[in-house]
Amino acid sequence: MLALTDHDTVGGMPEAAAALPPGMTLVPGMELSCRRDGHSVHLLAYLFDPVNAELAAQCQAIRASRVERAKAMVERLAGLGAPVTWEQVTSIAGGGVVGRPHIARAMIQAGVVSSVDEAFTTEWIGPGGRAHVRRYALDLVHAIALVRGAGGVTVLAHPLASTRGWLVPEQLITELAAAGLDGVEVAHPDHDDAKRHQLRAVARGLGLAATGGSDDHGELTGDRIGCESTGQEDLAQLLAAATGAPVITK
Repeated sequence: MLALTDHDTVGGMPEAAAALPPGMTLVPGMELSCRRDGHSVHLLAYLFDPVNAELAAQCQAIRASRVERAKAMVERLAGLGAPVTWEQVTSIAGGGVVGRPHIARAMIQAGVVSSVDEAFTTEWIGPGGRAHVRRYALDLVHAIALVRGAGGVTVLAHPLASTRGWLVPEQLITELAAAGLDGVEVAHPDHDDAKRHQLRAVARGLGLAATGGSDDHGELTGDRIGCESTGQEDLAQLLAAATGAPVITK
């Protein structure tokens, strides 16, 4: 079983379903861009109705904001003497939703930085950076309500990934659980054993599913698809709570 969770879109689902090999099940989903207290937080959403009007409208607003933000960041980079073009960034995105990783890769191609990590600093496009621009994002509680309204389930993505910046406090996870959160991503490449143990205890204490995900971004992360997994009981808990869309099999 495999879940596809592109950022703020289900546009890749038809291609994924067409490529699905016999014996594998595809779980429709996406990774919603959210914000709390000025911090970027990601929310995984699964098995929701993709044509739900309110959720679809919010996703469209987020995607539009991503484009506007990315263009503004490219302009700021140009002003800083970095030879990165919008055409270069969209080519790297390959028709998908444009994000900062695509800008970072364009910066590498242009010889501005030597790695994605170097791009994601205050020197360049990291939060508070010289070329950083904020974008539209959903309030976390509102996002949970939207997904639930579309029959889906939600999982808080990589809450203790120090490489992502803000570490989500346990108090907030408790608040989100009361608001209808269904799970917490425990097994993630950026979570060490101590963080996994901590998050699993929090999830169990709140009755939330403890999930695993590769957070695979292709070449950007080294093609790590399948490196993490979700247990059968936790998977069953999520599937039982979802009513918006079925899993896809051949």
